[in-house]
Amino acid sequence: MNILLAIDGSEHSGRAVDALLTFAPHLRSVPNVHVLYVHLPIPIGFALKHVPREVVDSYYHEEGQAIVKPVVAKLEAAGIVPTGHVRVGSPGETIAHAAKELGCNSIWMGTHGRGSVTQALLGSVASRVVALSQVPVTLLK
Repeated sequence: MNILLAIDGSEHSGRAVDALLTFAPHLRSVPNVHVLYVHLPIPIGFALKHVPREVVDSYYHEEGQAIVKPVVAKLEAAGIVPTGHVRVGSPGETIAHAAKELGCNSIWMGTHGRGSVTQALLGSVASRVVALSQVPVTLLK
């Protein structure tokens, strides 16, 4: 089983990590887990006027790895050998695309659990992933 574990460094994504660790022993075999952090893009035109592209790319990588590495370590400590990924883009679309690209059977992620009015006004990464995904999505509140 290939699982995409989408994280953002929040308490909510931490709950998804913990839930996956609780669930994994019930599977027939140890799952392949892809830990994904999606960094929102900074306005490139503005940024590139002031700093080289390499610096911007390094920033994305360092910020993302700071969130991915502790989760990877936690999964490894539980006997799971995960693969960490950092991508830049719109989170909902990027998560759904990564799941397809990586051949994942499911997506696990935390949700902030905001009410329907807030979700309607602000949108929801979780809602977007559910709408775009071609595989089951497990949301943890």
